[in-house]
Amino acid sequence: MSAPVAPSLPLVGVRVLTFEAFGAGPFGSMYLADLGAEVIKIESRAHGGDATRGMGPYFLGEHDSHFFQTFNFNKRSICLDLKTSEGQQAFRRLVAKSDAVLNNLRGDQPDKLRLTYAALRETNPRIVCAHLSAYGRDNERRAWPGYDYLMQAEAGYLHVTGEPGSPPSRMGLSIVDFMTGITTALALLAALFGTARSGQGRDIDVSLFDVALHQLSYPGTWYLNDGLVTGQMPRSAHPTATPVQLFRTADGWIFLMCMTEKFWHELMRVVSAPNLAADPRFASMSLRREHREALTPLLDAVFKKETTANWLAKLQGVVPAAAVNDLAQALRNPFPLSTGMIRSTPHPLRPDFRSFANPIKLDGARLPTRTAPVLGADTDDVLRELGYAEKEIDSMRVRGIT
Repeated sequence: MSAPVAPSLPLVGVRVLTFEAFGAGPFGSMYLADLGAEVIKIESRAHGGDATRGMGPYFLGEHDSHFFQTFNFNKRSICLDLKTSEGQQAFRRLVAKSDAVLNNLRGDQPDKLRLTYAALRETNPRIVCAHLSAYGRDNERRAWPGYDYLMQAEAGYLHVTGEPGSPPSRMGLSIVDFMTGITTALALLAALFGTARSGQGRDIDVSLFDVALHQLSYPGTWYLNDGLVTGQMPRSAHPTATPVQLFRTADGWIFLMCMTEKFWHELMRVVSAPNLAADPRFASMSLRREHREALTPLLDAVFKKETTANWLAKLQGVVPAAAVNDLAQALRNPFPLSTGMIRSTPHPLRPDFRSFANPIKLDGARLPTRTAPVLGADTDDVLRELGYAEKEIDSMRVRGIT
């Protein structure tokens, strides 16, 4: 079922130029595009554009793939070689009519390509320059390449994921990429809001490493102040709240989250376990945490009496609980289909192509979408908007500048 399309978008009229590839930058800028901003990807034709255009295993013609589509809905694409003087000149003409420039290059690259506020302020003093890099632009790692999994490894994620005694395990998704993209989009919007009042642009820096470290959140705070090392927990349990973990059912698993005393008492009522409810070992959150190893098999014995579906029918809406789905089950779930989170996004080469909706709603409606652009699809139109004549555009194309 398709949700209604939002009648108006808040970022209409905002133009953002991007130099981006892979996940973090494109994921963040896609939020801006979904909310109405004109996001123009500046790509290199000689290198085939954004690297994910060529990432398999599933392709949609030349220079397009499922991977690329995932991160680039609602954007435009132009090809421009910034390593040439004419490419730089065209870029500056575009900067003069834009609000922001976003890149997710290595930390030493923005200066070289003149993508900083210092390099562009004379062209447009209101321009906001957002730099998303692996480690930042102001330290000894500025020239280091970096990716999500490396950040998870160095920031300790692999030692808080998985079962105790198992090898270090990364998260199944590139969560650092995604959170860094959203953090950058938030910072860029905040800077644009400030520029609207002050008339002055600025540089913004966000790094994968900083975001990864920041997301250590309360376990990190515990260690910084009291030296507590949070490690792998059995059954994917919460480090303190109990019972918050996986339990076995008659036909699989269920994830239960009794984050408050209220939910513990509701659980005891639903499962009809008076002996557990009256057991002094489990009389409070702290005691349940202390006796977690004793509580787990007792609750397993209760949950094994019925199927996951039966337990969910009794628990959902009363005690926070969820089925433990594999990817196929998660995407066949009727709930996201009924809410419009999974939608049809017809592609010229794949009319039945489907994608995820942006999770933001405006006035109760899902945001509209169009498929990601063909490499350089908007080059000529954008150059015309900048005042280039057809002969100039043809000449730039022949000489490989576009």
